[in-house]
Amino acid sequence: MPIRSLPSESAERPSKKRKLSATKGITSKTIAALESQLTSAVLPDSNSNSTTTLNPLVDLYTVALNVGISAADTLKAIWALYRVWVVVIDSGKMRGEKSEDENVQVVKAWLWERLNEYVELLCGLLKDEEKVLRTSSLQILFSLQKHLSTSVSTKGDPQFHISHFRKIVIALVACPPSHRTTEKKNKKDGLIDADVLDLFCDKWLCVYDDVRWFFLREIGTLLSKKDQQLHPSVPTNTLSILERLAGSLSTSSFLTSNSSPEKPAKDGKEDNEGKKGQWWVEEMGKKPPKVKKGKGADLDLDDEEEEDEIEKKDDEEDDWRKFFDEQNTNGESNTKKDNLGERIKGRKHTLTLHQSLHNTPSHRAAFTHAWLALLSRLSGYSSKNNDVDVEDVEDTKDLELAVRALNVMHRGVLPYLTRPVLVMDWIGACVDYGGTPGLLALNALYVLMTEYNLDYPSFYTRLYAFLDRDLLHVKHRARFFRLAEVFLGSTHLPLTLLASFIKRLSILSLSAPPSAIVIVIPFVWNLIRRHPGLMGMIHREWDGQGAYEDPFLPSHPNPLLTNALSSSLFELHTHTAHYHAPVSNMAKVFEGVFTRGEYAMEDFLDHGYASLFDAEVNRKIKKEPAMNLESELEIERGLGGVALGTKKKRKREVALFGSGRGREQTEPEEKEEEGNGGAGDESIGRDIVTELWAF
Repeated sequence: MPIRSLPSESAERPSKKRKLSATKGITSKTIAALESQLTSAVLPDSNSNSTTTLNPLVDLYTVALNVGISAADTLKAIWALYRVWVVVIDSGKMRGEKSEDENVQVVKAWLWERLNEYVELLCGLLKDEEKVLRTSSLQILFSLQKHLSTSVSTKGDPQFHISHFRKIVIALVACPPSHRTTEKKNKKDGLIDADVLDLFCDKWLCVYDDVRWFFLREIGTLLSKKDQQLHPSVPTNTLSILERLAGSLSTSSFLTSNSSPEKPAKDGKEDNEGKKGQWWVEEMGKKPPKVKKGKGADLDLDDEEEEDEIEKKDDEEDDWRKFFDEQNTNGESNTKKDNLGERIKGRKHTLTLHQSLHNTPSHRAAFTHAWLALLSRLSGYSSKNNDVDVEDVEDTKDLELAVRALNVMHRGVLPYLTRPVLVMDWIGACVDYGGTPGLLALNALYVLMTEYNLDYPSFYTRLYAFLDRDLLHVKHRARFFRLAEVFLGSTHLPLTLLASFIKRLSILSLSAPPSAIVIVIPFVWNLIRRHPGLMGMIHREWDGQGAYEDPFLPSHPNPLLTNALSSSLFELHTHTAHYHAPVSNMAKVFEGVFTRGEYAMEDFLDHGYASLFDAEVNRKIKKEPAMNLESELEIERGLGGVALGTKKKRKREVALFGSGRGREQTEPEEKEEEGNGGAGDESIGRDIVTELWAF
């Protein structure tokens, strides 16, 4: 599509098309000259004879778009365009007015077309091969965001330029290809580069409240559109950004400083005097007006958000717990009142855009909406639906993303959701799936059960199903044993249940690496110490008649019906003869008197092959081991220099290499010794290594 120039009455139309883009000798002087022309056109000087045409914008944009120039010249061109556009925006030429001439409207429409082309160029440069172009493009995009928002804001009505910010969000998660790269490199991947991710998260997303709120709002809306076909890299890039957001201290302090359920209230009221937020658009940081009450309240929601609010309102009306919080004996409301300090109170649908930015529950709602939309994209089914599509869940890419999301779910997501139980279906599906996602989902499930009163049916049956042959070989086994120690630590659990877990772990330890066995043994020891009724599994006696039949039913899914309490832990006894000395010594703890206290599991959970090897290498040897080995040379010297017979040597070589090789090698030696008349005594002891192997 050709770029059309701005029509001007004062300047004649060029008879030929400009051929700036075809020239190869473009220098910084050309860029500086075009920038000077545009600056003087926007801000004309009365003493100069400069024209007021903005057509050089097309020329300067063509220079930046030229793939034949170097990255340094492209960098100069985009920064020159940025400075020109800042002057144009600040001069008010982009602001729309009600009473405008038709020619003025045409000029503004033309300027917006050129600005959109420039923004599209910058969005593509976020995937450029040159790092300086990627980071500079992102900085220019956010600087334009500030200038555009300031230009449309008024004294009593600050605005955030949403259309421009939406383009930035799409560029970050979709990563369109750069015009400077080849097609092969464009098709390589659509993932966000690490330097762009770090710059965006560290400088804007995790620092400024307005950028964070609008990003969560836009990304939630983008992922919620089920009928829209998204780029395959959108969920992956979104998860990468939300992972950084969930782990950032600034986000956590913002979401909890004013409405944290974990901090105790002072004098019955919440401590909401948290730190003041930081704002990229300074106009948005001003204190908004109070919330309007009644029917005349301002509405700033689209149709989808209004439907969400109606659903939430219906859920609140059906909440039976409100019956006990209505009124106390004095007729006063017994519900907890939110004292947001300088933050604005009110429901989300009664707040304006400016008021929502200063409302902590609004930030939590945007955070919740973004995560729910992302989780529904990861698993292929909605988080509100209990029907799991197994074929979609088994997709490798979805599983990898689900594992990444579960890694931060329990500590970086659940505490900041408006209602953490909204993700219980997704977490429950991950637990039911098993494997690595199931192990990681146990953490989030534990948080939901202990802090949010989630009732998970047949929990111990599901936990027992995790004890498969892969458990002791995965890298997340330490997290499982940490949680299992909590789940099985209650003294109110039946012995039959605990015996099934102990017996299954003992069987799995037979094929486990040493680093896993040193976890199983202290884990079993602690359970037996807490539950002395399990002592019979160690001291089970056998009459010795016939073959021993283990009453344990390993294939039964219910841990209460496996007859494990009637079995024994002979599998752990076999480890007393383990080849690794620390394992064999630890297994002998069951043979002594039970006077030792419980083990500290944290001392064993992080062991691996590397740590075990380092422990053996760095272990101090108090006494050198005895050596009962003498070389052939020392034996001959002890016999007064008498050489051993070649027949004895041949037997050793035959034992090592076979009869053929021994005969071929020894017969020439015998002939040589006979020919030299005993001169072969000088070769005694030259094959000591072979003799040592034969020994």
